[in-house]
Amino acid sequence: MALTPGGRSGVSVRGRQFPTNRGGLCQKGWTSAELLRHPDRLETPLIREAGQLRPASWDEALDRVVDGFRAAQAVGGPDAVGIFGGGGLTNEKAYQLGKFARVALGTSNIDYNGRFCMSSAAGAGIRAFGLDRGLPFPVSDLTSAKAILLVGGNVAETMPPFVGHLTAAAEAGGLIVADPRRTPTVERALAGGGLHLQLAPGTDLPLALGMLHLAVTEGHLDREYVDARTTGFDDAWLAAAQWWPERTERVTGVPVAAMRRAVEILSRSRQSDTGSYVLTARGTEQHATGTDTVSAWIGLALALGLPGRRGSGYGAVTGQGNGQGGREHGQKADQLPGYRKITDPAAREHVARVWGIDPDELPGPGRSAYELLDALGQPDGPRALMVHGANLAVSAPRAGHVVDRLQSLDMLVVCDFLLSETAAMADVVLPVLQWAEEEGTMTSLEGRVLRRRRGVEPPGEARSELEVLQDLAVRLGQPASRFPTAPREVFDELRRASAGGVADYSGITYDRLDEGESLHWPCPAVDHPGTPRLFLDRFETEDGRARFTPVDHRGPSEEPDADFPLVATTGRVLAHYQSGAQTRRVSELTEAAGPMFVQVHPDTAARAGVADGDEAVVLGRRGRVEVTVRCDESMRLDTVFLPFHFAGDGRANLLTNPALDPTSRMPEFKVSAVRLEPRVGVAS
Repeated sequence: MALTPGGRSGVSVRGRQFPTNRGGLCQKGWTSAELLRHPDRLETPLIREAGQLRPASWDEALDRVVDGFRAAQAVGGPDAVGIFGGGGLTNEKAYQLGKFARVALGTSNIDYNGRFCMSSAAGAGIRAFGLDRGLPFPVSDLTSAKAILLVGGNVAETMPPFVGHLTAAAEAGGLIVADPRRTPTVERALAGGGLHLQLAPGTDLPLALGMLHLAVTEGHLDREYVDARTTGFDDAWLAAAQWWPERTERVTGVPVAAMRRAVEILSRSRQSDTGSYVLTARGTEQHATGTDTVSAWIGLALALGLPGRRGSGYGAVTGQGNGQGGREHGQKADQLPGYRKITDPAAREHVARVWGIDPDELPGPGRSAYELLDALGQPDGPRALMVHGANLAVSAPRAGHVVDRLQSLDMLVVCDFLLSETAAMADVVLPVLQWAEEEGTMTSLEGRVLRRRRGVEPPGEARSELEVLQDLAVRLGQPASRFPTAPREVFDELRRASAGGVADYSGITYDRLDEGESLHWPCPAVDHPGTPRLFLDRFETEDGRARFTPVDHRGPSEEPDADFPLVATTGRVLAHYQSGAQTRRVSELTEAAGPMFVQVHPDTAARAGVADGDEAVVLGRRGRVEVTVRCDESMRLDTVFLPFHFAGDGRANLLTNPALDPTSRMPEFKVSAVRLEPRVGVAS
């Protein structure tokens, strides 16, 4: 987007012609400038005294932070301080944050909210292809495809400009959406003659296995591709062979005829060379079996011969502003810059050399996001936490428990530009910059590195997080030169640190980006054109072949019972984003979205003693949420839907299950056992 003078905040936004959005913006984009000069904007540091936050100077605030960090580490050692990052940080800030944690603090306890977003697809992608990039091809490649299967994604509400790339498939009757709800994305598919695979929540994996079964038994297996470019098919088939169509229908609720037609659409479009894609999103990832589930969908794509073929493929759709770049440069507990494993001696040697330290000084892998939060204030856990770009009091699973853990800390520091629910709990709040006020780079879901340019001056005393990290590092005894504040200088160091890694940025420069070059990683040299399409010749595995993974269905960690007979699933709505800390402050968006609600079938509502428009509560094993009832006849009778953007008693994540995927450590956001009741004291 671009900024122009005008509007209530002094500037307004307009869409720019770009391959991904083609000039389009969603409602959230059009209104984003309102936050640049919002009355709630933080402009000065705040520190807590006598239970209240009061304005403070930067020196006072930073000294308070460092004193708290030192006190925590004096008792509990280096890991007594934790860092929680965000998928909205620029590449430069994400890189510097990982370096700050491991060098200035010496802590292994750093992770970020992307662990709650795309970690299962990342784990499955590495398992299958040897590399994780959301889309291993440009978004624009989807535009001409006549067959697209989208699993667990409602892009019509979460990424409206993306929907334009699905038009050809939709108009050809080849848009297939697997989702428990009849979402606007499903409506787009059905309007063109496509399919809605309305599965029961938590049954994505058996649906994938059932469709793989049909692909094999009904002649759609691309045997030549499987033999030439993959390994492990026979073992994967042994698992899928148990999921005959009728069994799959009984478990998932998806009719055999719909599964059969979906496989035929994908296969026919691949055979006719008119484009065939399988795309997964959060709905299929946010389970305690998320990595296996994505592996099953990748298995279907491999059986049909899609990945690594121009005009077809597999990809994972991500939604955070820098969800891809944010996980490549060191915010994750187990990674170093360039998507290197922190346990790899060669990776540690390379990065330590760039940072000017001994490899033995680098800590090992730390706790994943929820495990980090769960350990806060515990005897062996962090006593102090610094949060960047995340609103954990609303967005974390089992949110009531996470708030308790945050309150148990000796010190909570939050860097933000608005007083989020998490910032309001902090001992120190540091006002930082937002998107239009800073320089840097972001990396899109297709691996394309983008330049962010400052459009307006920051208000008051707000500072870049790069300045904050340098100020803190110097107070902790580091040389200022080790933590530069100029984004270009940080990016040049990032390039050196990523060189030779999976996500190699070494050939990408500000000058090349400013000259308008389209550069996708890996880009290992300044004369390299970048790599918009991966895997065309080989996969990034040792033998160059993609790997099938045999997986089977274990079911959700929490099943409904007599006390909690319904399944709650969570997601986004058009007008809001993430925890709503920003969008709930824009009147146009709050009016469009309305209050917190539960979407439920009218018959299910009637059995619970409520009707459309009533005030009700959704109760689960971990908490209760106050809602307004919205009846929808397209909903499954066993399922309710809750948006996760609201605060207070309307937090959907008071209910969600922190059961973790063993590979990705992704919590099970998408399935919780609940019941629906009238709100006591509220007339129906």
